[in-house]
Amino acid sequence: MDAMPGPLSLLAIGETMVLVTPEVAEPLETATAFRLDIAGAESNVASHLARAGVPAAWASAVGDDALGRRLVATLDKRGVDTSLVTIDAEAPTGVFFKDPAPHGTRVLYYRRGSAASRLGPTFAAGLPLAEAAIVHVSGITAALSDSCRAMLDAVIAARTKHGLPVSFDVNYRSGLWSPGVAGPVLLDLARRCGLVFVGRDEAQTLWGTATAAEARALIGAGNRLVVKDGEVGAHAFAGGREDFVPADRVDVVEAVGAGDAFAAGYLAADLAGEPPDRALERGHRFAARVLATTGDF
Repeated sequence: MDAMPGPLSLLAIGETMVLVTPEVAEPLETATAFRLDIAGAESNVASHLARAGVPAAWASAVGDDALGRRLVATLDKRGVDTSLVTIDAEAPTGVFFKDPAPHGTRVLYYRRGSAASRLGPTFAAGLPLAEAAIVHVSGITAALSDSCRAMLDAVIAARTKHGLPVSFDVNYRSGLWSPGVAGPVLLDLARRCGLVFVGRDEAQTLWGTATAAEARALIGAGNRLVVKDGEVGAHAFAGGREDFVPADRVDVVEAVGAGDAFAAGYLAADLAGEPPDRALERGHRFAARVLATTGDF
């Protein structure tokens, strides 16, 4: 991997896949026209920050295939630095499909054995982890494979050694693992990261905490915690301080990707030295843009 070309504010690490969606909201079984896009929690965050003028990079792996090249080219066009992406000639780029149906859209994943799922501590060792102001990861990565989970451990250990924070979005995905399996793993990761994002509802699913304050008590006061509560608003806990900012009113088209946009807005403000309440406000503004569209970005 080549050295980064300049000062880096954010380094996001995790899998991004190619997304296949019917052009018209009809089931995959009958649809005849489709569009290709990309989707990944961590690259979404990097994309939003790059659009806001914040130097951001995405590190991962893709297959030596047309979909992988398309994915990287898309992020390049968004202004995201992709110089840390590796090409795995022995594994494919992950793909998933949206399947619109009368009773709700289903998502079909084809990511088992993907290039990104084969990442591990060796990959982490080659990243400029001491050079980025913030490194951002998510709980999705921990669900992909044992080696990916070990990679997260290595990233956190390296950042801790240098006294630098890791930004961690819990991002629980029920299609990847059950609450009983995911809960302890994600709680352990949250307790070891300097800045944590979690939804109030997912905290309740994973850990049985009903309120933002209960989530704070469970995770502990050793880090900063942001608890998102949908259309209600968001709480930020830092030391003995708690801030709450209500969510913007939005005519929601689709909620997918809004959490990533919120995290990006918060991180953009945080990197600029703004206080927690201003960071929450910026998070809501970023999320509102995504909520009003059908795309992640």
